[in-house]
Amino acid sequence: MKQILVAALSVITLQVSAQEKVLTKELLWQLGRVNPVGITEKGDYLIYKVGIPNIEKNKIEYQTYQTTIDGKRIKQLESADGLLKNRNLSPDGKWELSTEEVKVNKVLGKDRYPELKEANVYVYDGLDYRHWDKDNDGSFSHVFVTNLETKEKIDLLQNEPYYSPQAPFGGEEDYIWHPSGKSVIYVSKKKAGTAYATSTNTDLYEYNLETKQTANLTPKNLGYDTHPTFSPNGDLTWLQMKNDGYEADKNDIIVRHKGIDINLTAGWDGTVNSYVWSNDGKKVYFIAPIDGTTQLFEVNFPGLTRIAVKVKQLTNGVFDVASIVGFANEKVLVTRTDFNTAAEVFSYDLKKKTWKQVTHVNDAAYSKIAKSKVEKRYVTTTDGKKMLVWVILPPNFDANKKYPTLLYCQGGPQSIVSPFYSFRWNFQLMAAEGYVIVAPNRRGLPGFGVEWNEAISKDWGGQAMNDYLSAIDDVSKEKYVDTARRGAVGASYGGYSVYYLAGIHQNRFKSFIAHCGVFNLHSMYGTTEETFFPNWDAGGAYWDADTNKDIAKTYYQHNPILLVKNWNTPMLIFHGGKDYRVPIGQGQEAFAAAQLQGIKSRFVYLPDENHWVLKPQNALVWQTEFFKWLKETL
Repeated sequence: MKQILVAALSVITLQVSAQEKVLTKELLWQLGRVNPVGITEKGDYLIYKVGIPNIEKNKIEYQTYQTTIDGKRIKQLESADGLLKNRNLSPDGKWELSTEEVKVNKVLGKDRYPELKEANVYVYDGLDYRHWDKDNDGSFSHVFVTNLETKEKIDLLQNEPYYSPQAPFGGEEDYIWHPSGKSVIYVSKKKAGTAYATSTNTDLYEYNLETKQTANLTPKNLGYDTHPTFSPNGDLTWLQMKNDGYEADKNDIIVRHKGIDINLTAGWDGTVNSYVWSNDGKKVYFIAPIDGTTQLFEVNFPGLTRIAVKVKQLTNGVFDVASIVGFANEKVLVTRTDFNTAAEVFSYDLKKKTWKQVTHVNDAAYSKIAKSKVEKRYVTTTDGKKMLVWVILPPNFDANKKYPTLLYCQGGPQSIVSPFYSFRWNFQLMAAEGYVIVAPNRRGLPGFGVEWNEAISKDWGGQAMNDYLSAIDDVSKEKYVDTARRGAVGASYGGYSVYYLAGIHQNRFKSFIAHCGVFNLHSMYGTTEETFFPNWDAGGAYWDADTNKDIAKTYYQHNPILLVKNWNTPMLIFHGGKDYRVPIGQGQEAFAAAQLQGIKSRFVYLPDENHWVLKPQNALVWQTEFFKWLKETL
């Protein structure tokens, strides 16, 4: 009897212990963030950095490491200098590429009136007066080449009011040496002011070092031309979108071979995130969204032969292949995430079709954290389509219990809901707090064909809203869902979705949380910095509503501000003061609408954050307020 009692007590102790070992926001902000730098030229070492949040200093601190490709021998380094091929050196080693901010336009008051040195004034003659989180002070990022012997320095865009790398997120992927070493290829959108803000027409330009002349290599394409590389055979390759103003258009791989542009992915119903050539030049490997995940693909390169072009999916599973690092023998190294683990580097054997984890930065931490169970289900939508919905269950889930449930509304609006790992919108953390998460791949998300992705444009408040409700209604049939304790949360377009659902949900939800959400489409059109976005997705300017049915529907049917009279549910609103994509006024207007109607609401203002929350201490406050609100209202 005593042995039975001891055994029973041991089981109880183990169960309690397991329940306590769940992810917390404090543990989340102790995890390392793996950033691959590259593979050494001989293919024997991976160089990578690990970012460790320093909460006290309020920043991420990085350390550099090298490891053998099998991950068995790890060594910390002072830096990555000298270990990797310098892509910025010309093939003959005489020139080096770099980038600098260059003052081109006189925008500041003190630039225009030197005698008024204390003037704090900006003067603009067109749009693009601010972008993402930065005011345009007349400076532009430019690519330079420096002669390492003579120290001669050449600005490839001298006196031009254009960006290369592209603002706000462009980097080394925006410029590259020609294999001959006689020219440089770079990406730029050579439009200024209002024309810049209303277009996505970037092109590839070639600067010739001998003639000092620049040529546009892609003048006929009106959409994005980005990510130039050269194949091992010397063929210029890049990613291309066709339509000007459509930032979420189908992204295709283009190869310029013997003067002819070959679209390798034209016949494939998907969109490419990034790509790398095989070492022999016979294939291109790329990553792309597919059925609620992001996976590794390959496409053969037939040149001008009659061999058919075939796209082949190489990997499959409940994980995301987030980036391609490079090749080592028959292996391709990538970063991988899933719903329970942050990015680590893995190798995928292209012959054996097997995986091996290379970095193990967070293994020790995760070994002590109970994982969330994830279910993949398909829900029938109101128009008879099949929609993938992820359901993330709390650790130590008990199907006999009832759980508060959150509908997650994705932003973008064209951004896949996949096994990504966010350090803010973290599904594992939400589940660890005791919530069931319902995350639908509603209309307008990539990975389900071009038609499904395009369906969101000019129909923000239409079928996508029905998809959300179909998802929560379907999962709510499960006995473990507490239908009296359901909430909806989301950011950006997801925030728009929250504001919109608050006016049509018919008491399904007991609480709402919106982060940097679009609330008033009229004021949004006049204050967002990339005007091409509402021009495409909303259909155009609100003053053309009388002559355009799509525009009229957007502004006078699908505008959340018109539904506030129906609001009756508590609302938490986050907004960043430096968010120029969805400006602060959107959150302010929504908060005023809730407060002035006597609805329980809270406004969390982050004055030094943009569309995201990047500073560690701000992020911890964000997560604390997030869960505090849910405990108050659910």
